[in-house]
Amino acid sequence: MDWIEQYSWVVWLVLILLFITIEMLSLEFTFLMLAIGSTVGLVAGLLGVPWWAQFLIGAAASVLLLLLVKPPLLRALRRGEDPAKSNVDALLGSRGQVVQTVSGHGGQVKLSNGELWTAIVPTDSPISSLEPGTAVRVLAIEGATAVVVPNERKLQ
Repeated sequence: MDWIEQYSWVVWLVLILLFITIEMLSLEFTFLMLAIGSTVGLVAGLLGVPWWAQFLIGAAASVLLLLLVKPPLLRALRRGEDPAKSNVDALLGSRGQVVQTVSGHGGQVKLSNGELWTAIVPTDSPISSLEPGTAVRVLAIEGATAVVVPNERKLQ
């Protein structure tokens, strides 16, 4: 037990470095809060607090930081982000027109953004195929294939 009390600062430093390293890889602020909590535990140890109390103080500080500091910090960082959808998210719900008959095995559609996509109808759909000229809406993207359903409104 003497060893733990004498070298607890080394354990805290190792934890701090470990948490900071993981935070640099994940970038989600969870391990940053744990590193700061470990720093509070280290400071408590340097002030002469017993090792078991250091652990409780460090754990309490980490939990408080995770609950009280992390959520507002994430909100503040996301406040300036671009709300526009991109990549696959931008294609969901977009409209298009069947160019080559679309079935459960394949076909082609031209989307409203001008892109030509391989497409299929959903497997649970009552419709087995869509003929060329049919207006469609993108339901999902599976790999490089658009899952499309008939659209009620015609594409202009």
